[in-house]
Amino acid sequence: MSLIDLLTGNTGNQVAERAENKFGIGRNQIIALLAVAAPLIISYLRKKSQDTHEAESLNAALDKDHDGSILNDVSQAEARQSEGNSILTHIFGGEKGNIENQLSQKTGISIDKIGPVLSMLAPVIMGYIGREKQQNNVGAGGLGSLLDGILGNASSQAQNQQSNPLNDIIGNVLGSGNTGTSSNPLSDILGNVLRNNDPKKKDNDGLGGLLGNIFGGK
Repeated sequence: MSLIDLLTGNTGNQVAERAENKFGIGRNQIIALLAVAAPLIISYLRKKSQDTHEAESLNAALDKDHDGSILNDVSQAEARQSEGNSILTHIFGGEKGNIENQLSQKTGISIDKIGPVLSMLAPVIMGYIGREKQQNNVGAGGLGSLLDGILGNASSQAQNQQSNPLNDIIGNVLGSGNTGTSSNPLSDILGNVLRNNDPKKKDNDGLGGLLGNIFGGK
């Protein structure tokens, strides 16, 4: 399953439906949030995995807690919301509040709900990574390449799917012009993630800068 399939398929829609029912938020807002949050989380994990200790910790966490079963039983997303908050705190660290604030402003999801919704989404994203890890038989040393591949494949797929209905959802929720100049908002988001994820990029200024690029300026 590609990242695009996760966002547009049954899993993404079922999680969005559950979050919609639980929090009273529009389903399209949640889908757009997932479309931004998934590559953000994967990008930041990719950076963390460059550190050997972090890579080993991530590998152990994926083996222990994220076997991908949540993709077939999205009710786990609600049950694991507290765990999801801990995941986000570890991944984003001190930037968590700023990220939630920016995502709240751009998606229209209130600041008191954006954290809980992201906490529902995080175990699903981790479950997806865990399943890809299992299917590709990857250990700690190969996590960086795996995560790079997930983002790269998603970007290529998005570029070739101009008519993907997800583009309309993202454009409507985030607003025209906020994700770049092309007519393919998802491709713009993934392109910005990949550029920010490039270790050769001298002006790489972290997730805050990445959000600024995605949303058309800081």
